[in-house]
Amino acid sequence: MSYDIALLPGDGIGPTVVDAAVPVLDAAAAANDVDVETTRYDWGTQRYFDTGAMMPEDGLDRLASFDAILFGAVGHPDVPDHIPLDGLILPIRKRFDQTVCRRPAVLFDGVRSPLRAYEGGDIDILVFRENTEGEYADVGGREHRGFANEVAVQSAVYTRRSTERIVRAAFEAATERSGHLTNVTKSNAQAHGMVFWDDIVAEVSEEYPDVDVERLLVDAASMDFVRRPDEFDVVVASNLFGDILTDVGAIVTGSMGLAPSANIDPGNDHPSMFEPVHGSAFDIMGEGVANPLATVLSGSLMFDHLGEEAAASALWDVVADQLADENAPRTPDLGGDSTTEAVATDLRGRL
Repeated sequence: MSYDIALLPGDGIGPTVVDAAVPVLDAAAAANDVDVETTRYDWGTQRYFDTGAMMPEDGLDRLASFDAILFGAVGHPDVPDHIPLDGLILPIRKRFDQTVCRRPAVLFDGVRSPLRAYEGGDIDILVFRENTEGEYADVGGREHRGFANEVAVQSAVYTRRSTERIVRAAFEAATERSGHLTNVTKSNAQAHGMVFWDDIVAEVSEEYPDVDVERLLVDAASMDFVRRPDEFDVVVASNLFGDILTDVGAIVTGSMGLAPSANIDPGNDHPSMFEPVHGSAFDIMGEGVANPLATVLSGSLMFDHLGEEAAASALWDVVADQLADENAPRTPDLGGDSTTEAVATDLRGRL
């Protein structure tokens, strides 16, 4: 099979990790009779500085024809965080109906967790985060700016369609794993949106009688991600809560540099987008030491979504193999002193 992939390296370390990861993805693809063609778009905050927009007006139309999108990172210290999010990330997620965000957090063999008594294989969490609405819905406004009575209103939006889609995707995954699902809300304090969410979970759970459902408030879930991460399997949460929990999950499994994600259109009518969670990390930009493994693992999720299971497994397994090898190169976030390129070159050699 042949696939056209759009590359959006973005900002900061985004270009570094994408440039390092793409040859690894190409090697895994070639070894499994998969042909990949890539087209690069240098959209991001530099374009914003130059033109006032993160991407061109027809940017979404250009992306629509691709089979998938591989994204690097977005954000700049001199640009307010909402501008890259509203100018690039959220338009892509919403236009392409990428309702489902899958974020695995796995403690690999050879990786040290900051938590005591956890070793490789002890933590394996798969978070399903609603990706297009919830607390990140652009509903609200500000009035009386600069005056003593200035007010800001931000409304969370939960639709039955999107909530059912993310909840059902989580239940489907739970049936393929250990049969345990944790529903994370804040329904004691948010009696409308979050209680609605809980109601949808209860309705959908009737279709999956073999899945055990645990309910946690987000503050308790955050605590338990640290206190008992090994007891979690599949987790489903709203946009904001899923975002927070997956950062916690990444850290307890060793590094943000190991955290991949998939932004999926479950209807397969549009391209889905795959990206590392770590962000643009301008503090190490240009040093050549960013960890490319989260991007490689995101490529694994991409191939899996495209139905290329052999290529997906090859990428996931080669990362696991490298991490388990104490003599393999490692970037500083994992306690090593190797460069981005050294890690990627080693991966290609193992493939």
